[in-house]
Formats: sequence, C-alpha cells, structure tokens
Amino acid sequence: MTSNTFPGEVDPAVREELARLRDSIDNIDAAVVHMLAERFKCTQQVGHLKARHQLPPADPAREARQIARLRTLAENAKLDPAFAEKFLNFIIAEVIRHHESIAEDTVNGAAPTANRRPSALPGE
Repeated sequence: MTSNTFPGEVDPAVREELARLRDSIDNIDAAVVHMLAERFKCTQQVGHLKARHQLPPADPAREARQIARLRTLAENAKLDPAFAEKFLNFIIAEVIRHHESIAEDTVNGAAPTANRRPSALPGE
C-alpha cells in the first residue's frame, strides 16, 4: 500500500507524477504476486510427480541451468544478475522445502499439501 501524503509543500505536478509511478509499482507488485502463485501451482504439481516416482526433491543440474538462464535474462533486461540469482535461489530453496514435505507426506500417507501456501516467494 502506498502513501500519497507528503511533508511540507510539494509541487502538485511532482505529487501527481509520484502518485502515477507508485500506482504503476503497485500494479507490478500485484502481477509479481500472481505470477509467483501460478509458478507455485506448477512446482507443487512437480513435487507430487517427483514424490509418486520417488525422485529426489532437488535437481542441482536443473537449478544450475535455471540460474545461468536467469542471469542471462537479467543482464539482457538491465537487471543486476547477482540480484536475480539471489532471488531465484530464494525461490528454489522454498520449492525444495515444499517438495521434501510432499515426499514425506507421500511416504507417510498423509493428506496432500498441494494447496498449502508457500511461506515465502520460490525452483523447479
């Protein structure tokens, strides 16, 4: 949520431009959240597939390829590749945690956790 209150006197044109930019940021944030939700729906399905076929939760070779790919995308988009890598590593760690939980539930015959919400942002 953004605040459109400003200390002191600010040129109305500056206020308007700041509000416009903040609205765009809010829209982008909403899109990012929705994209992450869709990504997690897919990674949950991957976790269940891996669990059913007794595949390991992590796939270091895939993760390395994804990191290299994301770094290239970031460079092309003029985004700091180190930041992009940190972000993807965060996502990957969360996905692996979910895959481990799904695998454990599958082995123990527990109720599926596919609809459990991620505690944070996360990589298959």
